[in-house]
Amino acid sequence: MLPLHYSQRPAAGAAAGLLVLHHGRGTDDQDLLPLGDVLDPERRLHVVSTRGPLQLPGWPGYHWYTVPRVGYPDAVSFQESYTALAECHDTLWASTGITPLRTVFAGFSMGTVMSYALGLGGNRPAVAGIIAFSGFIPTVSGFEPSLSDRTHTRAFIAHGRQDPVIDVSFGRAARDTLQADGIDVSYHESDCAHEIDPAHIPAAASWLATTLLATPGPLAAPAC
Repeated sequence: MLPLHYSQRPAAGAAAGLLVLHHGRGTDDQDLLPLGDVLDPERRLHVVSTRGPLQLPGWPGYHWYTVPRVGYPDAVSFQESYTALAECHDTLWASTGITPLRTVFAGFSMGTVMSYALGLGGNRPAVAGIIAFSGFIPTVSGFEPSLSDRTHTRAFIAHGRQDPVIDVSFGRAARDTLQADGIDVSYHESDCAHEIDPAHIPAAASWLATTLLATPGPLAAPAC
């Protein structure tokens, strides 16, 4: 599989951290890129928006995996995207010099699933935080979230009670799963449908700033 395409919005000065965005089903890297300016209006962070590797017949845009059933991604396409996205994250850390502990993954819908997967995967480094809009922790063959070693990872979860695509019960289940293993979760609901509720943005922006400022660990990787 070819390296993933991504778009970038550099920080205004020296980056205080890295925000990596993962889009939802049938869109592309441009869809969430403006969210970087909304969550980080002072441009303190280096923002990257990734693009899923799959194009499906009859569907617009790009995808991270095929969907046989909500909550249960297709194992083959999921694993291919997981591997490609892991390589993309590794490349970003190497090129920016910013460490995983100064990184937040954020996503919407299918992109939230990938944010959870790469942020909680046992073979992946722990990150500072995960912003999860309208998604779920995946149940898929070959993937098992590793939580006991992620106690310094924080989560911001927002979900709509009227979501007809991914029921709010998935957001609540993710909250309960993370909290049960001691992960700090900021949980938010509203009466919106399958969308990012603008009412949740101020809280998400505040959480993002606090998470990166409070995260232990070096901003940049040590020199070799």
